[in-house]
Amino acid sequence: MIIDIHAHIWKGTYEKDKEEIVKACRLYGISRVYVSGLKSYNPDEEEIRELNLEVSKFMKERPDLIGGLCYVNPIHKSSMEVLRKGIEEYGMSGMKLWVATFCDDPQVFPLIEKCIQYRIPILLHSFQKSVGQLENESTGINVADLARLYPEAKIIMAHLGANCYHGIKAIRNCKNVWVDVSGTIFRRDDIDYTVDQIGAGRILFGTDMPEPFLTNLGRIEEADLTERERDMIYYKNALKILDKYDIGESINEWN
Repeated sequence: MIIDIHAHIWKGTYEKDKEEIVKACRLYGISRVYVSGLKSYNPDEEEIRELNLEVSKFMKERPDLIGGLCYVNPIHKSSMEVLRKGIEEYGMSGMKLWVATFCDDPQVFPLIEKCIQYRIPILLHSFQKSVGQLENESTGINVADLARLYPEAKIIMAHLGANCYHGIKAIRNCKNVWVDVSGTIFRRDDIDYTVDQIGAGRILFGTDMPEPFLTNLGRIEEADLTERERDMIYYKNALKILDKYDIGESINEWN
């Protein structure tokens, strides 16, 4: 079983992205993909509405494969209602924050508190760069600060923080932070380092699809992992953090 916790459909290429994701599921035996919509760095309310609606449509089109993460811009006055609608009406399974604010900005706190009430995970874009850092782009340090403020929150730091030697070090002692391996910027050595630092139990499989799936799969296959550790990364940790399903439950019954 493989669960991809981090994939996207992008505004302007919805149908193409959907097709690529479903094709990857068919070719490579992916059981479940959790999708959020993205486009602008600072989306307005209409863009957020359209992105979440399109993810909801994808969930309805392929309930056997697709789960959703509700994309929220914390600077909007409507952000709490957007989250409520995504979780309660669309049936999404978590919240996605990108780069409109740092993840430890106080504007984010009410949303984190609501996610704790919902018992849902929060997927945070985290990317530490030597050059070209985006305005309001969180790093592992921001993620760790948020995690310490809200130890009850279930936080996913995306992309291993981009530079795992920076990001993993920052969140190493934050037991409520998991990391995902999405994106094409890593080597298998980064996986080995992450397992050594925080253990396989806090690592989630993700790809950033429609980015190429096989690049991400290959890193896990080549890493110095036991079969049990691979199973944890591929699906068991995702089942745990989603806090909804028994491991033995049929995928077809999830929705």
